[in-house]
This record gives sequence, structure tokens and C-alpha cells, in this order.
Amino acid sequence: MPDRLDLDPRAQALRFPLLTAVEVPADLRGLSPADLPALAQELRAFLVDSVSRTGGHLAAGLGVVELTIALHYVFNTPHDRLVWDVGHQAYPHKILTGRRGRMGTLRQKDGLSGFPKRSESPYDTFGVGHSSTSISAAMGMAAAARLKGERRHVVAVIGDGALSAGMAFEALNHSGATDLDLMVILNDNEMSISPPVGAITGHLAKVLSGKLYTRVREGSKSALRSLPQLRDLVGRWEEHMKGMVMPGTLFEELGYNYIGPIDGHDIPALIATLRNMKTMPGPRLLHLVTRKGMGYEPAEAEPVTYHGVSPFDRATGEMRKRPGRPTYTQVFGDWLCDAAAGDERLVAITPAMCEGSGLTAFAQRFPARYFDVGIAEQHALTLGAGLACEGMKPVVAIYSTFLQRAYDQLIHDICLQGLDVTLAVDRAGLVGPDGATHAGAFDLSYARSLPDLAILAPADEAECRLLLQTAYQHPGPALVRYPRGSGPGVEVQPGLGTLPMGKGEIRREGRGIALLAFGSRVAPCAAVAEALDATLANMRFVKPLDLDLIRDLASRHELLVTVEENAVAGGAGSAVAEALSAAGLTTRCIHLGLPDHYIEHAAHEEQLADCGLDAAGIEAAVRSALALVPRVQG
Repeated sequence: MPDRLDLDPRAQALRFPLLTAVEVPADLRGLSPADLPALAQELRAFLVDSVSRTGGHLAAGLGVVELTIALHYVFNTPHDRLVWDVGHQAYPHKILTGRRGRMGTLRQKDGLSGFPKRSESPYDTFGVGHSSTSISAAMGMAAAARLKGERRHVVAVIGDGALSAGMAFEALNHSGATDLDLMVILNDNEMSISPPVGAITGHLAKVLSGKLYTRVREGSKSALRSLPQLRDLVGRWEEHMKGMVMPGTLFEELGYNYIGPIDGHDIPALIATLRNMKTMPGPRLLHLVTRKGMGYEPAEAEPVTYHGVSPFDRATGEMRKRPGRPTYTQVFGDWLCDAAAGDERLVAITPAMCEGSGLTAFAQRFPARYFDVGIAEQHALTLGAGLACEGMKPVVAIYSTFLQRAYDQLIHDICLQGLDVTLAVDRAGLVGPDGATHAGAFDLSYARSLPDLAILAPADEAECRLLLQTAYQHPGPALVRYPRGSGPGVEVQPGLGTLPMGKGEIRREGRGIALLAFGSRVAPCAAVAEALDATLANMRFVKPLDLDLIRDLASRHELLVTVEENAVAGGAGSAVAEALSAAGLTTRCIHLGLPDHYIEHAAHEEQLADCGLDAAGIEAAVRSALALVPRVQG
């Protein structure tokens, strides 16, 4: 069993004397600067203890412990706005902002969210989950403060990975042309600085952020306005001198005053630099170098593995073993390698989700045909479109929630041109502890309206492999959606077989009621069909729908029930209703799916039960529709 965090206040006070004295950042600001390194050690230890028990995101938070302390120490939060990008790294922020005692509820039903959330705390100034939004949101806050005549600082913290998204550069380009009070902190955890270079750049950062340099720099600009030739010479000299010792030319060109890089784990340097930069006018960017997993050896050694973790043994770092049967992601990864071995045209694309999307083996076996584009979902789809134009067969592996960010590219660059691109859409449906920000609740609704896009929804692991190959062989755009985690446990057969496009199957014949189940809801509907002696149809295809099967079921049953793990609004059930209407059929039909509100984090089983999409909920809904008394559940 993993080590447990002792939540007894007295035990915590003995082990974490400084941390337990900090309930909110105002308490933190009452500490001596000399106490802060020890506080960082306690905060890091508490974070490891807490996440070892609950699971969650670990490595990123460990890397920003010192930065989090320094930000809340220097800035008057929550009056000053602090915007975290993505939010994977925000656990230390939660601990220091009044939520330490609730960390044991992290990512659990009715507990703390795994991401910053405005309704959870006034210190969470912007709700996040998708990356690269922080600079845009922070700029909006800074502009609002000016318009309202309020004096406050606004700070955005963004990682080097999130900076790869076009939205971040759009925000930098816009905000750099203003004189808003906006600070951007670039948390760079992909490079290391040796001690000599770190000392030099740390010294330069302090000098360049100091009042003397700022006064001279701004004063020189004013004095030289009437001498444009000399002004240009001095400007070029300054640019070249700074460019020789730091990678800030790009940010300077965008209008930012660039400072850094400095060691993001050096609290005194952080505080001194932040205090200096706090007094600077206009947009400025502080470049920090940090280490993911800092201070916890297993996470430092394997930051990717410890990015998101299940509960683990704190002493050894060993995680609890996952269920033995393969996940849908693994089924996809195996199919992809097999398909690529037989077709040199296959190219795989992912927006920074190699491990999460099951592409690790493919990347190792077929490196020339593997493209990780970074956090750039729009680019991923249009890159695939360009490859398809030249006769390649791209497969874009992407989470449902991230496909939302590339909707225009799906419409305009792929579907409108009828290009042969296969979309492997992982995490379709609810995603448990990751909550509403990562739920794949809408892909059927937003994709179903696109002409000529095939949409496939496998019922189990074996069918997932078959439908992936079916979509791949389809001469046009196709989308295969599958859920997070493992399926019902159907053995996957080798080979590259296919299923007939647009054809479902009847898995059980019954009377009176027909359950039309899509994807992940086929398995629970099987139990309901047995209990109610109902017909069960595994629809397989959302588009093209099996119209013959729908007409047959409507002609032989009193009630049709569509069941899907997608929003009811505009989803697969809506497609069935439209088909019935077009055929002039009046068979009664009810639609079960995700309700018209966002589903908060909880265990996946709890989410399904709350939405009435587990077997008990589906049966109860059908019995209610038939005006029958629901059976008492054991």
C-alpha cells in the first residue's frame, strides 16, 4: 500500500511547521525570506505525500514549488491576478491558498479539481485545462484593470511546451504592442543551466530588471528621440549585447522587456528579480529554467511517467499496477504499428500526446513517419491534410477534448476537400478525475454535421481494431472515437480485418423495446436488454447510419432507446430521430446521453451513474418511459 498522508493537524504541525502556519498567502508574506527555502522543502514533501495517495499531476508541480512561493510572496494575491497555464503545475498554488486540508479529496467527487477553477477559490483567477490560454486571459485582466481604473498586477505563468501553440504567440504579439501592466513568466523545464552559466545569467537578470538599468534604458529612449541615427545605433548595440548572452531577441521584437534566464529554484534570485520587475512598466517576460519533478528522485528521473500518476508508494515511487487487459489506447497503438508495417503511406501525427495516445512504439519503429507537432492541434490537422494531398495516408491521434481546438481545420482543410485523413479520437466520453475540461462530451455533436465525414464508434476492444482499419481503408475523412481506459474485455484478434461501412448488428433479439447503443454504451445495454427482454443493436456507425437497421427496428418495436456517451444535444440519438422523421416513422423514441450541463470530476463509474448511463440508470429510464415501476437494485 502507498504511504498515507497523515491528515491529523497535530501530526502535520510537527512534520510541516512552516507550511501549517501558512493558510493563505498573506501568512506566507509574513515569513522571513530566510524561512522560504525550508518552506519549499516542506511544500515539496507535502505535495509528494498528497499525490501519492490521490494520484494526479506531480512532476510539473514539483518543478514550480519555489516559483509558486515567490509569486505569492512578492505579489498581493488575489488582488494581483495570477494566471496558471494548463494547470498541471498548480497543486502547490492550491496548497498555499487555503486548500491544504482538502488535498486528500483531489480529483474525487465533490472534492478539489485537478485544475484551477474559478468557483473553487478567489485565488484561481481563470479556469484552465487546455493549454496556451494564460497570456490571452491575463491580457484581458490587465486591460480590464486599466478600463476600471484599478491598480493591480497581472502575471501569467506559461511553460515552454504550451508556448508552442499559436494562440500563445497571438497573445504575445498583441499584448507586446500595448503598454499594459502584464508580466509573463516562461517556465522552461526542457533545458538545464550549468552552475557557471546560471550564476552569470542570474546576475544579468538582476541587473537588467533593476531600477538603474530601467531608468537609463527608458531615459535614453527619450533623449535620443530627436537623434534617430544615434538612437538606432544604440538600439542595435543593446540588442546585440543582450542577444549574445540570452535568448530574448524574439520576445524583445514582440515588444516585451525580456529578463533571464534565471534558475527557477533559487528563491532569493526569484524574489529579487520579481520585485524589480514588479516596478517595470509595460509588458515584460521573465524566463525561468526549472526541472520537472524537482526534489523527488523518481519524478526527476522519469518526468513523463510522473506527469500524471495513479496512487504510488512515496518511498519507492512504485505505482499501483493497472488492470491487466489492454486499454483502447494500447489497441490503437498496436493496430497502428501493424498497419504501418503493411503500408508505407501511413504517417502518424500527434499534438504533443505521444505516450497518452499510444504512439511510443510507432515513434520508435517508424521515426521518419512520426510527427509530434507540439501543442498545436490546428497545425496537426492541416499537416495531415497536406500529407493527404500528396498521396500519404495520415492518421491523427488526438484526444476528443483537444480536437475541439481544431474544428475549423477539420471542416475547411480536411472535410471540405474530402481528404483521406483518419482521426483516432481517444478519451471520447467522460474521463473521470480529469473532469469537465478534458471530457470528450461533444465530438459526435460537432462532427456529425460535417458532410462526408465517416464517424465510427466501436463497442469493445476487438471491434476497435476492426473499425480503425475500416476507417483507414475508407477513401475519405473518417473519425474513430473510443473511450479512456479498458473496455469490456473482448479479446483482440490479430490481422487487419474490416467491417462493412455503415452497417450495425443486432446482438440480441427481444420484444417491444429496442436499444440502439453506440460505442461504450453497448456493454451496459447488454445487461439491460437481458433484464427487459429487449432487442439490442450495436450501431457501430454514427455516420453513415445504418438506415435499414433503424427502419427494421422501428417497424418491429414500440419503443426505441438510443444510448451514447456524448451530449444528447446533436448527438447520435439526434441522428436517429432525424432518420425516423425523414422516413415518416412515428415510433416512440427516447434519447439517453450526457445531460445539458458540464460533468464535474469524479470516478468514471460515479459520473456514469450520475448521468444515468450505467446499466441501472439505463434500465430505470426505460422503465420510467414505459410507466413501469423500476426494479429495486441490489
